Amino acid sequence: MSRIRNIKDLAELAGVSTGTVSRALAGSELISQKTRERIQALAEEHSFRPNVLARNLRIQRTGAIAVLIPLGHETGQHISDPFFITMLGLLADALTERGYDLLLSRVIPTDNGWLERMTGSGRVDGVIVIGQSDQSATLDAVAARYKPLVVWGGHSTGQVHCSVGSDNRLGGDMAASHLIAQGCQSIAFFGDPRAQEIAQRLAGCRDAMARAGLADRLTVVPAHLVAEAAHPDIAAFLGQSAGGQASDRPQGIVAASDVIAMSALRALAEQGLSVPGDVRVIGYDGLALAEQTVPRLTTISQDLTQGAHHLVDMLLRRIAGEETQSVVMDPKLVVRMST
Repeated sequence: MSRIRNIKDLAELAGVSTGTVSRALAGSELISQKTRERIQALAEEHSFRPNVLARNLRIQRTGAIAVLIPLGHETGQHISDPFFITMLGLLADALTERGYDLLLSRVIPTDNGWLERMTGSGRVDGVIVIGQSDQSATLDAVAARYKPLVVWGGHSTGQVHCSVGSDNRLGGDMAASHLIAQGCQSIAFFGDPRAQEIAQRLAGCRDAMARAGLADRLTVVPAHLVAEAAHPDIAAFLGQSAGGQASDRPQGIVAASDVIAMSALRALAEQGLSVPGDVRVIGYDGLALAEQTVPRLTTISQDLTQGAHHLVDMLLRRIAGEETQSVVMDPKLVVRMST
């Protein structure tokens, strides 16, 4: 059996052009199924594997997508965070199905060049950023000249970078409105508004409280997104309110994430307060873990599966030269036992 050393040898054996062989091995539908299968069978018979690196150099593609997690305002957060793990799994599946590898990096921004270094490295065909943190200005600056960039996060007027995310302001409004409808006249918001998404959720809470004539009954506690860091601050706040009259204690808690809400449930239990009897609690994200808390957590759910699909689809369209607009998805109130 003659040795197949390259695509040219395989093309001569198959009696077709090298371009046809290249497309057939890539599974291109520009080649008929019968021809694709014949060429792929010949390659398998001769144990031929194309040089993917050489192919990528020819077509100026790396076959890899960078997924970056910038932690500007929350440096203690890790990739093992339940939200990141959920989103990464969904993105990895979607990218693999489209034939791309995933290059993952957790970034602690120490200057404004962290994103420029990745986009200019030549190592990837495009970049997905999970979360805006406090880095919106950097994202806008790079997006103005680097098109294959899509960000999971909130959308704001005048924003340059293309984003996918839920309507955070509406979600915050829905959360506070639900608690008000359950009889809560005073509400505490747990979350750090330095992050754009959290600031939008807080703004939504303020909207709902103002409509109800309760604008002065909203307290903001800038709790961390990391459970271990959030718990002490939440416990201290609840301890102070428990030390006074019952009227000093918030009747409801809007947590900026499900992880923060779980920390609140723990701190309330340690204070001997019942949920929802003494305090009602609602989270944000719709993570699977919210089904496992005691009591089961009411939350504002984001469709992360659809969000990951949008991120990958829009990025590949931008790699192909298309312009895409930001996607703002409707959040959904999921009512469970905590409210």
